[in-house]
Amino acid sequence: MSRYRLHRAALRAVACCVVAPTILVIDNYDSFVYNLVQYVGETGAQPIVRRHDQLELADIDRIAPDGILISPGPGTPDDAGLSNQVIEQYGPAIPTFGVCLGLQCIAQVFGGEVVRAPQIVHGKTSLIRHDGKGVFADLPEPLEATRYHSLIVDRESVPAALEITAHTDDGLVMGLRHRELPIEGVQFHPESVLSVGGHQMVENFLAMCG
Repeated sequence: MSRYRLHRAALRAVACCVVAPTILVIDNYDSFVYNLVQYVGETGAQPIVRRHDQLELADIDRIAPDGILISPGPGTPDDAGLSNQVIEQYGPAIPTFGVCLGLQCIAQVFGGEVVRAPQIVHGKTSLIRHDGKGVFADLPEPLEATRYHSLIVDRESVPAALEITAHTDDGLVMGLRHRELPIEGVQFHPESVLSVGGHQMVENFLAMCG
């Protein structure tokens, strides 16, 4: 067999041994959740989507995901079905990334308060100041991102367990990270076509998933 064929055979053998990470996407009935699912799939991971009211903790044990992504959605964290319990029970061991409502769920689980935003923002881009770590690694600073929300995490209520990783110029919380656990979230929508670096942000999360 030629060197070229031997090389190709070796590559195939390696490829057969590589297992794509499995990412459980909890769908909070958001219109654009499949944009996030597409981003996850385009990185080479295997997304599994379950709606928050069609999922039991035993299902997660069976899926045994490498990471959990909690999607945006309407309402408050109290309307997010199993999302809060998933953060509480699986967040300590499984990397978890919350987007919009997902971030608000993270804040509430650890003792933060979700309140009315000063103004409703629907499809508006803002400059986001961030710390360049975690899901923000290798992204421009400031980062232009699209926001769709009427609720916000009260900055003064952010518990000691969480750190603010991103904010708008007027101080609104746009990112949170747990200080010890592999849990992180953003208030804006990285999957929006108007957001810069959305794919990179998802890739950064997947890098946490091993």
